[in-house]
Amino acid sequence: MTPLALQKPRKPTMNLLKTRELGILLALALLVLYTTINNPRFLSGQSIRDNLLNTAILAVMATGQAIVVITRNIDLSVGSVLGISAWTAATMMSDHQGLPMIVAILVGLAVGAVAGLLNGVLVRYGKVPALVVTLGTLYIYRGITYQWAGGSQVNADKLPAHFLNFANDSLLGIPWLVLIALLVVGGATLVMRNYRVGRELYAMGSSPQAAELAGIKVARNLLGAFVLSGALAGLAGVLFAARFGTVDASAGTGYELNVVAAVVVGGVAVFGGSGTVWGAGLGALLLTVISSALAVLDINQFWQQAIVGALIILAICADRLVAVRIARSLRKRDAHV
Repeated sequence: MTPLALQKPRKPTMNLLKTRELGILLALALLVLYTTINNPRFLSGQSIRDNLLNTAILAVMATGQAIVVITRNIDLSVGSVLGISAWTAATMMSDHQGLPMIVAILVGLAVGAVAGLLNGVLVRYGKVPALVVTLGTLYIYRGITYQWAGGSQVNADKLPAHFLNFANDSLLGIPWLVLIALLVVGGATLVMRNYRVGRELYAMGSSPQAAELAGIKVARNLLGAFVLSGALAGLAGVLFAARFGTVDASAGTGYELNVVAAVVVGGVAVFGGSGTVWGAGLGALLLTVISSALAVLDINQFWQQAIVGALIILAICADRLVAVRIARSLRKRDAHV
């Protein structure tokens, strides 16, 4: 008999989550429509391309963050992991011009995975809250990058052409960065929705104690979630270096807040156990378009930050309403059993 913790989400939960994602799409459509009416160039080919490229980096990071948050944890170190990975990839490619792009990607994944593993070990075996651990490693990884860089930077003219061109090259008209983001978000969504490990991660977020009693390998899954988050932040670092060309020790500073915002706005509950990776990807797209739209409309950057903050608060309030509705639905169902 399948343990209750591993059963697929009930229909009320899925319907509410779909409603949240439809709400994001509606908000996105209204924002694009309003901005385009005021400035038709907002829907130009170059503008759309820039928005998609910027979203790609954020969406890759949001995928790993969403999985960690689903387990009722958080990873605040992702911005610093992006930074150290971007610096590692940029210095390596500038010193070894003949290295193929795949080597840079693999190195970035490896650097991020090691950073994520350290986070996971400290959280699981050190019994320290993830918020505290990853806040500490945020500064540790950033400090290592500053020490390594020593105040220098890698400029685009020092990087090989094939590395820089990767950000602009495309397959069937779709930029490689966007394809990678779609593969990451789509692959993670498929695993979380259809495979046992996905249900185990949701169960851990819903009730860690019940997950232990159900025989779920909580330690293994938790370490895997943090390793994946770190690895994807490392991948994002390589994509960041290829896209922007110039890399210094401050690369990725503040990204962790945007990533968390994308995940929360995308419908992943901060209390764990619910939400979708697909929703987090939509949240990344919405935040990117908001930033671009406000710039096009010549609105003060303060309002961008205020709007993102308001969206986070609204998302958390929506999570609580969802939780209350689900609880009521379950009580009514149980009363009729």
